[in-house]
Amino acid sequence: MQIDISSFHGPCNCGRTHEIFVKDILIEENALKKLPEKLENIYKGPNSGIAVICDTNTYQAAGKAIEILLPGCELIILPASGLRADNSGVALAEKGLMSSGNIKLIIAAGSGTIHDICRYLATEHGIPFVSVPTAASTDGCAAIISTLVWDGLKKSIPGVSPMLVITDTLIIAKAPYRLTASGISNMLGKYTALTDWEISHMVTGEYICHRVCEMEMSALKEVCLCLNELKGNIKEKNTLNAYEQLMYALLLSGIAMQMVGSTRIASGAEDHISNLWEMEVINGPLDAYHGEKVSIGLMIAVHTYHKVKNAIKNGICKVIPYKGMEYEIIKETFGKKGLYKEIIEENTPDPLALVDEDKLNSQLPSIAGVLEKLPSESDLLQLLAAAGCKNKLRDINLDEGLIPPTIRLAPYVRSRLTFLRLTKLFKIKNET
Repeated sequence: MQIDISSFHGPCNCGRTHEIFVKDILIEENALKKLPEKLENIYKGPNSGIAVICDTNTYQAAGKAIEILLPGCELIILPASGLRADNSGVALAEKGLMSSGNIKLIIAAGSGTIHDICRYLATEHGIPFVSVPTAASTDGCAAIISTLVWDGLKKSIPGVSPMLVITDTLIIAKAPYRLTASGISNMLGKYTALTDWEISHMVTGEYICHRVCEMEMSALKEVCLCLNELKGNIKEKNTLNAYEQLMYALLLSGIAMQMVGSTRIASGAEDHISNLWEMEVINGPLDAYHGEKVSIGLMIAVHTYHKVKNAIKNGICKVIPYKGMEYEIIKETFGKKGLYKEIIEENTPDPLALVDEDKLNSQLPSIAGVLEKLPSESDLLQLLAAAGCKNKLRDINLDEGLIPPTIRLAPYVRSRLTFLRLTKLFKIKNET
């Protein structure tokens, strides 16, 4: 599949002119063999000016082959064990980059962590980069954001787009299935991300692009139709086609982020819940991928959203005066990690301060209508189970008792209006 990048450019009914920065995206079997040919269109220097950044696992998946395809390139292999997209991971890769000489192009050969690190370095040093995903685990390969834990705080740091994305479905399909399930979880999380955006647009007038939303939803539905095939034999054409569809959907999320200039299309309450747990404010370290936490966050959010929707429909949900940010609980939790100041800064101005409570009260039936479009909890559980995705807190060794503080604190991770955050303005009759 050769993605027609030009179809995403140009004026749109949303009132903006969309701009895409990635030049070329190829998704197909044996795509990696075309890397030298594709590079000719974006890089004219010697192979010695190319740094391939991978880890000990992704070197075996793709780095080794790239080394043969681009003889003389510099190879930076990071230890896969314990590698995170954080200060230390960036510093480790940067040390290798600085000792490699006059590097003019970075190739990110890996999945989410490697891409976040490479995008950050490419942005900081003004070096273009190329994406070679090794697993269908993240929607960040074609994004313009690096998601990093920086000094303990989960941050979305603006960055550059890859100039080129080469996705070899044979490599993707050979990755551990747990990584694939994580990617599916990331895609299913778009259900709440899109809902959050639509409700925020309704309530505050926040910019929205319905074309981008429709693109994302269409890709999500296509992924849901090929879940069984993703578990098939990689020698079967149907299996590789399914991986091509999943990677297209994940890369489309990155393209959508470029089109609207933010992660709004791809990150809502489900992502904020995952980010909260990754900051280890109310829990200890977790042996779980980001997507695995996203699918559990999705289930928590959807349960909450349907509960409020039903209360609205039954006439037992009312809008209450906003009490302001919960400074004490923020201090007791984020503050213990030395993040109190950063969280307050992140939430200034307070997104809920933009909400007109009288207008919100009159919009409750319309909000319930948006929530009605969400899949039911049972339907989502069926999809997650079919795909082998995590769906309960115990799946990642967390206690169910963490749900209330998670719902309360997750909105503060990002200065963004989600419906989960909006529930702080609702009171359901007879609920304590």
